Amino acid sequence: MGSEAEKNTVEVEGITFPSEIAGGKPLTLLAHGLTDIEIHFLQIKFNAIGIYLETNSVLLEPLQKWKGKKADELAEDDDFYQALVSVPVEKLFRVVVIKEIKGSQYGVQLESSVRDRLVAVDKYEDDEEEALEKVTEFFQSKYFKPNSVVTFHFPSTPGPAQALCNFFLSQTAWMRVQISFATEGKDEAKITVENENVAGMIQKWYLGGTSAVSPTTVRSLADHFAPLLST
Repeated sequence: MGSEAEKNTVEVEGITFPSEIAGGKPLTLLAHGLTDIEIHFLQIKFNAIGIYLETNSVLLEPLQKWKGKKADELAEDDDFYQALVSVPVEKLFRVVVIKEIKGSQYGVQLESSVRDRLVAVDKYEDDEEEALEKVTEFFQSKYFKPNSVVTFHFPSTPGPAQALCNFFLSQTAWMRVQISFATEGKDEAKITVENENVAGMIQKWYLGGTSAVSPTTVRSLADHFAPLLST
């Protein structure tokens, strides 16, 4: 028989994610997955991912368009993931290192993906370039040992009513992201990126549907949201 603690966790490649963590409000684990590549039929696993969201009516109301959709349908619908990114609730992405790499490698990968997404929608200006440089510099000196943790925290606005108003008015105007890095033997490092376009595209890197960095995480989101939207 497993303990109560074990029942309240999810394990991904030996890495434990609690089903709930503390944020501004309790945040629920709604998806998990991996980033990996396959080389000559060998799967190389880089990171385990946990996606935490504040689950309330503000989260589900803008997603009612997909009420009754099956998980397979959600998994292929990029508009659903765009709506999920835009919903003004607190979100936290917990990325735990499986295969060690240099932080600069991770930073360049993130910077390249976010920049390309911004260029594609004509939102890459000087402010976005400066914000991305800040993110790249943050990771430059880090070393991603196994079990190191990168956290992307997207706070919600002060009140649900104002948050929902902002959602309908400007989609991403409320967004910012707090990034932290923790590894054994080092103090936790943190930065905050206030640029809303960069923050939104970092969300899309993990929640971007068919273009996201982790297809297993996207599928996990579909599997979790299908029953949530069924009632």
